Amino acid sequence: MTARDDRPEGRPAPGRRPAPAAVLTGVGGWVPDQVVTNSDLCRRLDTSDEWIRSRTGIASRRMVTPGMATSDLAVEAGARALKSADVSQVDAVVLATTTPDRPCPATAPDVAARLGLTGVAAFDVSAVCSGFLYALATAQGLIAAGATRRALVIGADAFTTIVDQDDRGTAVIFADGAGAVVLTAGDPEQPGAIGPVVLGSDGSGRELIEVPGGGSLERSARREPDPSARYFRMQGREIFRQAVQRMSEVSREAVAANGWQLDDLDRVIAHQANSRILQAVGDELGLPAERQLSNIDHVGNTGAASIPLLLAESAENGSLAAGHRVLLTAFGGGLAWGATTLVWPELRGR
Repeated sequence: MTARDDRPEGRPAPGRRPAPAAVLTGVGGWVPDQVVTNSDLCRRLDTSDEWIRSRTGIASRRMVTPGMATSDLAVEAGARALKSADVSQVDAVVLATTTPDRPCPATAPDVAARLGLTGVAAFDVSAVCSGFLYALATAQGLIAAGATRRALVIGADAFTTIVDQDDRGTAVIFADGAGAVVLTAGDPEQPGAIGPVVLGSDGSGRELIEVPGGGSLERSARREPDPSARYFRMQGREIFRQAVQRMSEVSREAVAANGWQLDDLDRVIAHQANSRILQAVGDELGLPAERQLSNIDHVGNTGAASIPLLLAESAENGSLAAGHRVLLTAFGGGLAWGATTLVWPELRGR
């Protein structure tokens, strides 16, 4: 029989130190040099600049060049995050990606080695466009458990490599890039401390966003692979509805879990799916447009990279300032979603 615990909820037992918080101490982002404009796409697809802008909010996006892989994007963003944090070493590298360099092994150990981090824990997390928040929660848990004092969390995707470039419905949306943050063990009350991360999933919607081919399901069938099954597919109308509903719900949960109200938020950093989803989520939460940051117009939908890439860009241009109360929220394939909060810190390396 277990003795009743009358301590207030969340208070540690006498003599026990509270678990360390995961504190954001650095941020960095990178996109490949190749720019693909709407005009470029219009020359080979049955579409127009007006059609693309009205449905996605995108004017241009970045694309990897031949031979460039997700690891290349991740290394560049990771190096910038380490520089921002003014550190050269971490204990763990957690990489969120849907486009690993190869099915086996994971891409994170290669990224870690190229950053001079050989010997540290390094692994991939796969949760599509929610991947960065899942990776963030994973690193937060490692720090809270005392297994890691400092972690590099990267979201990186070469999404154009799994998109059929002749498909107007997806080729105009998806792009390539990477963003990263450094998390360091610290105090829950200090700026940069990651609040409760609220995560969710619904596998019954797995076919709404998918790349059906290439996995064990297809391989075990022992039939000739369907070339079109190598490419990303989504059911746009239902995804729109699910994205707005799930991001709105999980955002409210994360804000409440940190003891905030929606009106307390200064900035919202949402997964850059498309401008209509972003607007609908903002409307659902009752947040004014000036609090909702976005870069989708010039980088497109970069999958797991979108949140950390926007964090890095916003910190660089001053849209994010020390003391801002920030919400991070995302939705993606799986179906999977998540959200968390933090007070933006003063970063030493910026």
